[in-house]
Amino acid sequence: MTKPKILITRPWPAGAQAYMQSRYDVTVNDAAPLTPAQLAEAMTQYDALCPTVTDKLTPEVFATPNTRVRMIGNFGAGYEHINIDAAKSAGIVVSNTPDVLTEATADIALMLMLMTSRRASEAERQLRSGGWKGWGTTALMGQSLQGKTLGLVGFGRIAQATAHKARTALGMEIAYYSRRQAAPDIEAAHGARYVASLDELAAQADVLSLHTPGGPETHHMVNHRLLSLMKRSAILINTARGSVVKEDDLAEALAAGTIWAAGLDVYEREPIVHDALLPLDNAVLLPHLGSATVETREAMGMRAARNVDQFFAGEAVGDRVA
Repeated sequence: MTKPKILITRPWPAGAQAYMQSRYDVTVNDAAPLTPAQLAEAMTQYDALCPTVTDKLTPEVFATPNTRVRMIGNFGAGYEHINIDAAKSAGIVVSNTPDVLTEATADIALMLMLMTSRRASEAERQLRSGGWKGWGTTALMGQSLQGKTLGLVGFGRIAQATAHKARTALGMEIAYYSRRQAAPDIEAAHGARYVASLDELAAQADVLSLHTPGGPETHHMVNHRLLSLMKRSAILINTARGSVVKEDDLAEALAAGTIWAAGLDVYEREPIVHDALLPLDNAVLLPHLGSATVETREAMGMRAARNVDQFFAGEAVGDRVA
């Protein structure tokens, strides 16, 4: 029996990739990210695609004549790069990989809080450049997070994991804003209090950590107006989606001292980072490391593989989003 043909658009961790190759006729693109034209061509040559966040699956790609693809098994929890409406119109099933990257991404959020509050990135650059002159009583003083308010924008799995880590490890107080208030038992488990508006949360938080999806509803949610509501000692953390932050407004606020610092792991035009952010000592900039552990990336691959298995077995796809 002929095996389904599957394109993996970027190499996967070894175990998950080997699993797919043992079950399907797999092509792995190990060159540059695919262009729109290459993605359109792939739609006519494969039964399924396994893309990543770097692959923009637009309505034009889904409108490719003589499309053969019937399933898209996304490698990643986020799927803003896939036009879901166009996929549905084309009758193509789309899945993602939730849950498995929760702890790793929450770890990065916590790391960014510590790096920004204690000026760790700035201090390391000073040392490596030869600028460190030895211990000093007022040198590179940061701020403690003990007893400070962590304001979470969104309160899903990653935000809750971040709340747990920040509360138990750093002794932080937890507040959150979300479109829907969490159940009382969830709030109690995390010692979290609900704040009725984003503006109110921004004004109260010592650390404002973003955990929202991308898309039109959250596009540039963090802009000059919201930043101006924050405390001058406040820190912004973004491990969610780059599109949530208006980067030129953030750079201006950091340079002016409107807020203390920002820690970013995602950017609006990845891999391009806004030029005005790069020279700022109070901006900690990571290259999208949220899920970048061996364990997590293998688990993501196996979760994507499970979805592909379910589809071709004629079963319900567990992580279906379209």
